[in-house]
Amino acid sequence: MRTDQGIERNGLRRLGLCLAACALLTAGCRLNMHDQARVEPYEESDFFDDGVGSRPLPANTVARGDLRADVGAYTGISAAGQPLAAPPFPVTRQVLQRGEERYNVFCSPCHSRVGDGQGMIVQRGFKQPTSFHDPRLRGSQVGYFFNVMTEGYGVMPSYAPQIPVNDRWAIAAYIRVLQYSQNARLADLSPERRALVQERLARPVRPMDQGMPAPGAPGPGQTGHSGSVETAPPSHDQAPEGADHP
Repeated sequence: MRTDQGIERNGLRRLGLCLAACALLTAGCRLNMHDQARVEPYEESDFFDDGVGSRPLPANTVARGDLRADVGAYTGISAAGQPLAAPPFPVTRQVLQRGEERYNVFCSPCHSRVGDGQGMIVQRGFKQPTSFHDPRLRGSQVGYFFNVMTEGYGVMPSYAPQIPVNDRWAIAAYIRVLQYSQNARLADLSPERRALVQERLARPVRPMDQGMPAPGAPGPGQTGHSGSVETAPPSHDQAPEGADHP
């Protein structure tokens, strides 16, 4: 007849065996989760003749959402090898405003805000780019500017990683606006606008148009109260009428 001590000893032995079995089962399950029966990238495999688990891409494979069937829209160059004459979407006022904003961020440090190639880093020793008002570039299509932004040219790197496709087209369209702003002709305007401009040019210049006070009016920094004079602080928020855009 077994004593109580022997029964207790056998119970502990059985409990230990159960715990060990559970530990083995748990370890095996965890190992399977870490090392699943699958071929991982660049892993060796004896299933294929070349012994490589990763398979080469089939010919003409295109990533999802990256078809780019319209080659010109992504390169600026047509199938015939010529720069596109216009962006692949309508050029609206919003497009030009977006192009101006992106141009000032990415392009003006070299090309300057007026496109003459005298940007701030050029003034500090960087190689000067060709002015956008050069006859050769004035005769270039917008697709050429898009292609240069996409692929780079000379010391200029590709800006494709920083500037999305539509923004590059917006910048190219805005470059044409810059060129026109420095080389506009009166004859290019409609008869109505031409007459309006000619009328404004024919007006006599008044003192107030030049920032001078009219006769009897208080001068700059003066008030109209019984000869009292106050010094007005200079304003940096308002530019004089008719001042050029920077």
